[in-house]
Amino acid sequence: MTRKRKFIIYFNAPITLSFVAICCLALGLSYITNDMSTVMVFSTYHASWLNPMTYVRLICHVFGHHNVNHLVSNMLYILLLGPMLEEKYHDRLITVILVTAIVTGVVHNILQPNVMLLGASGVVFAFILLASITGKENGIPITLILVAVLYLGQEIYNGFIASDNISQLTHIIGGLSGTVLGLIYKKK
Repeated sequence: MTRKRKFIIYFNAPITLSFVAICCLALGLSYITNDMSTVMVFSTYHASWLNPMTYVRLICHVFGHHNVNHLVSNMLYILLLGPMLEEKYHDRLITVILVTAIVTGVVHNILQPNVMLLGASGVVFAFILLASITGKENGIPITLILVAVLYLGQEIYNGFIASDNISQLTHIIGGLSGTVLGLIYKKK
């Protein structure tokens, strides 16, 4: 007698799926409020350090997105890399997201104070470089070196020649955050 296997859908990566859900809710709120929620909560820009919302925005800017295309392009990477990273790093993935959000927000506010920053691309690039470090061996994997050289080279090149609304600085800082945290986690 053969047993039939049950087809089960399960909640496999709670941090990743929660992050994606918050980003979707933030975009929905943006549409409902005619972008007011994005300006007030889900983006970061130069504001007084005495204003408590400045600190909220330093974290929440990673949840905000300009439109559906912006959201989907970031969420595809998050959904591809997040479950694997979450399986390896568990709750430490929250630290990766928070550190990346705060560091990219602070650096952006200092170096580009007249530009509003929103989106999860810093987290995406943190995940990309963190994934390239992830492995069983100690030391620095060749995949990390290759990904870092190709990725940093592309972002530096785009930073000098591209005139778009993409923050290459955020990509670089996000990638560096993922690399540093990955190396720290690897030592533990």
